[in-house]
Amino acid sequence: MESSVNTFFLIIALLLFISVVASRVSTRFGMPLLLVFLGVGMLAGDEGLGGIRFDNFAAANMIGQLALAVILLDGGLRTKFDSFRLALKPAAVLASWGVIATVALLGAFTTFFLHIDWRMGLLMAAIVGSTDAAAVFSLMRSSGVRLNSRILATLELESGCNDPMAILLVSALIGLIMNPAETGFSSMLTLLARQLGLGLLLGYLAGKVLARMLERIRLAEGLYAILIASGGLLVFATANLLGGSGFLAVYLAGVFIGNSRNSSTEHVLNVMDGLAWLAQASMFLVLGLLVSPARLLENGLHAVVIAAFLILVARPIAVWTSLKFFRYKPREVAYISWVGLRGAVPITLAITPLMEGVPDALMLFDVAFAVVILSLLIQGTTIPFFARVLKVVLPPRPEPLAQREIWLADKLAVSLQSFKVEDGSEAAGSHPSAMTRDRFSDGQIFALIRGGQTVNVQPSTQMQAGDIVWYILEEKLGDDFAKQFAAADTAERNFFGAFNLNPDTIVGDLAEVYGLPVDEAERGLRLDELFRRHFGDMPVAGDRILIDGFQITVKELDNKAQIRLLGLKIPESGAAAE
Repeated sequence: MESSVNTFFLIIALLLFISVVASRVSTRFGMPLLLVFLGVGMLAGDEGLGGIRFDNFAAANMIGQLALAVILLDGGLRTKFDSFRLALKPAAVLASWGVIATVALLGAFTTFFLHIDWRMGLLMAAIVGSTDAAAVFSLMRSSGVRLNSRILATLELESGCNDPMAILLVSALIGLIMNPAETGFSSMLTLLARQLGLGLLLGYLAGKVLARMLERIRLAEGLYAILIASGGLLVFATANLLGGSGFLAVYLAGVFIGNSRNSSTEHVLNVMDGLAWLAQASMFLVLGLLVSPARLLENGLHAVVIAAFLILVARPIAVWTSLKFFRYKPREVAYISWVGLRGAVPITLAITPLMEGVPDALMLFDVAFAVVILSLLIQGTTIPFFARVLKVVLPPRPEPLAQREIWLADKLAVSLQSFKVEDGSEAAGSHPSAMTRDRFSDGQIFALIRGGQTVNVQPSTQMQAGDIVWYILEEKLGDDFAKQFAAADTAERNFFGAFNLNPDTIVGDLAEVYGLPVDEAERGLRLDELFRRHFGDMPVAGDRILIDGFQITVKELDNKAQIRLLGLKIPESGAAAE
């Protein structure tokens, strides 16, 4: 008995260890880390090098649900309320109509292509119809590209909120196949209302209660994250038991906890990040053990065709019809369409028909699994490439090297931020205190590090390239403060232009200076009013208006999401506008 337990521990630890070490290889080749975990699991399976036989679908479903709850909780903790203000309506449409449209189109195609019953075709489509929060959260953070905040908020909110619709459709279609007499339109509406209503209500209540508990309860640092993780799983299970959406509830609870900052939340975020990675690794390892590579190859052609239709036809049409009434540029719609990543959610949903005894459920599982692999392999590896091709990526901005919060009281904290002095920057050759002027006058030098040693700052001290400098500084000022330590950035200059414009500049005045053709109705507007007319009440950095080859681009926003600075790029003589 003891030997078998130790063997089990050895296998699990070895698989996790190999997966983490292999992540370095995946980063070098641009491969999604989730695919590495999945691959290690498949190699360790009964048809791989490990020879481990695992066919317990119920256990895999339980592990998948548990892991997804932790991942969604962590994603919610890192979602700011600004994201909801920016993209709630379009994300809600994508999470509802977008899923329905995807399922309808893909279901019709699958029925025709596989020559199966229409209910099975729709069930296949419903299983792979929703994007996966684990994949989106993970790959957005590790992609290495800086997207404009409108796209990022839309993708994160969509993936965090579209599971209820997918679960509803899968449950309804299984009922339609197994018990057609008891499944009707009214029962589907009731199920949807219960899923959404209870999910939203319990998520809101749990988030508020847990946030308040973090403020009031004094615990050892390591226990705060356990409190939130267990509380998140509690609301997840409660919502599921009552017939609501546990995934929506736990995500929403995380949002309210994460936006209620206090001295405890820092400990929660640090530990939850590790728990989320452990959950992702464990889930994809188990799912990799579950699948049979031989069966995947048998259904490989079917999966390739279905994945191609999903990626190139169904998803783009669903996204376009969802966002056509919102002020998204065609290239933004195209990118959101491409980043429709499938991951653990479809595989977990594919287990449900197996457990319910649906005919040909194993075929559904294998095809769904293969579609997920293709999605991660094709879409996941090309996220940075298409971001640049579609011009939705922003140039890298100077930012603090590191940041630490020092809590002085429950609601009082100071931000400790570090910056690296680059050659050719404003900071090089300057005194550290010279950086704290104008609107940074409340900042204070904390430490100057040179060659791994602290430097005693004297009135004659000058910073050198390679120095690390720590300041006590308002958190929101960190990015602007970092510009003083960065060398001149040609990428930023090429993107925004060489000239800066104030948002209160009158459009007509700018037109007269450069001889620009401007509509009479817009001549009396300020530039910030012009951008709100084109992009709505919340423009984002990177939003651009072209006038006769001249590019006016939103460069900086203040902490109230109002335009603070715009960039002007003047076309070279004879050059065509972008």
